[in-house]
Amino acid sequence: MTTTDHPTPSREALDLTRGAFDLHIHIDPDVIRRRVTDLELAPRFLERGLRGFVLKSHYTSTAERAAVVRAAVPGIKALGSLTLNSAVGGLNPLAVEIAAREGARIIWLPTVDAENEEKEHASRPAGAKLPLWAKLQEDLRARGLPVPSVPVVDGKGEVLHALRQVLQVVATHGLVLATGHLSRNEIFKVVAAACEEGVEHIVVTHPDYPTQNLSVADQLELAHMGAWMERCAAPSYSGKVAWERLFEATRAVGPERTIFSTDFGQPANPPVEDGLPIMVDQFLRAGFSEQDLHCMTVTNSVLLAGAAVKA
Repeated sequence: MTTTDHPTPSREALDLTRGAFDLHIHIDPDVIRRRVTDLELAPRFLERGLRGFVLKSHYTSTAERAAVVRAAVPGIKALGSLTLNSAVGGLNPLAVEIAAREGARIIWLPTVDAENEEKEHASRPAGAKLPLWAKLQEDLRARGLPVPSVPVVDGKGEVLHALRQVLQVVATHGLVLATGHLSRNEIFKVVAAACEEGVEHIVVTHPDYPTQNLSVADQLELAHMGAWMERCAAPSYSGKVAWERLFEATRAVGPERTIFSTDFGQPANPPVEDGLPIMVDQFLRAGFSEQDLHCMTVTNSVLLAGAAVKA
C-alpha cells in the first residue's frame, strides 16, 4: 500500500526539471519493498521530460538491470551502480571492475554496512522506528548470517589499501564516487584519497543527514577540495532533515557544487518522478533563482551522468 496524500508539483517546477537525471533512487526489483518498478518508472520519466535515473541497491550491482531498462524503454537513460556493502565483498576492487565493464556509473562506498551506521544502530533506543534497510539487516543477523561492517580506514584513521584499489578502478573507468553513509572524519579521508588517486567526480552523499551531519563549514571545505554536495529530497520530506538546513548549506556551497537527487522509492514517499519537482518547489519558495535550480537539477546531473547536454 502506498501513500497518496502528497503535493502536486507546480508547472514551473516541472518545466525547470525537464532534462534532468535523478542520480539516487531505490525501486523494484529489490530485496526491500519499493514503490514502483524500474520498467514502470521509465515511461513516467519520459512523459515528464526527465532524461534518466541511476538505480541504487544496497546489496547488488544494478548495471545489468539498467541495460534491460534501456532496451525495454527506448529513450530513457537508465544507469547502474554498485554499493560496496558486505553482500558484494565490501571494498572489493574486482566487483567495481566488473560493474564498470557492465556499464555502472556510480560507485557508492558502504551504506548499510558502514561502521558509522553500525554505531548509529547500536545507539538507537529499543523499539525505535527503523529504516526499511535496517529492518532487513536485523532479519539477516537474526537468521545467523554474517553481516560484518565494512571499514574504510584503519585504527589510525588512514585509508585502507583496499580502498585505494577501489579508487584506482573508479578513476581508471571515469566513474562517479559517492561517499555513502560514512562518518564526517571518514568522508574527509576518502575525499582526500580520491583526489590523490585521480577520481574526477566525487559526491558527498546527503551530507545533511543525521548520520553524516556535516556542518556548513565542513561542506564548504569539501566543495573546495572538489566534491559535490548531494541534496536529497527523502530526508527532508520525511522530516529527518529540516528544509531550512538544506537551504542554508546550499546557499553557502553554491549551485556549482550542489546536486539534487531524491533518494525516493520508499512506499510512503511520493511518486519518484515527482521528487525533483517537489524539491524545486521548496527551493523556489525559499527564494532560489530559476537559473540556480536548473544548474543543480539539470546541468549538474547531466554532467555526473556522463551525458552530453542536448543542443
